[in-house]
Amino acid sequence: MPTRAKESRPTSSAGPPPQTTRLWLMYPPRLIKTPLVWELGHKFNVVTNVRQASVTDEIGVVCLELEGQRNEIKTAIKWLEKMGISVEPVEINVIES
Repeated sequence: MPTRAKESRPTSSAGPPPQTTRLWLMYPPRLIKTPLVWELGHKFNVVTNVRQASVTDEIGVVCLELEGQRNEIKTAIKWLEKMGISVEPVEINVIES
């Protein structure tokens, strides 16, 4: 029985590897019920991951992780700010257990 040669996998040189950024988002009361994280994941080529959240009737605070190309993350952040969300970088990574 003849053996088949291994197929070589194409290597991707589509640009720099994706980066991950963690952000604090603060929602004003008027936007708390708006699904902006969902919309962000559909509008932009980023992966969203909610790391922590605290939401009341007065304010919403979300720690959001974004993964994607740097320019796409920057554009997504500008969109959030344009929508009325306060965006701040997470200063330190907390050790996860």
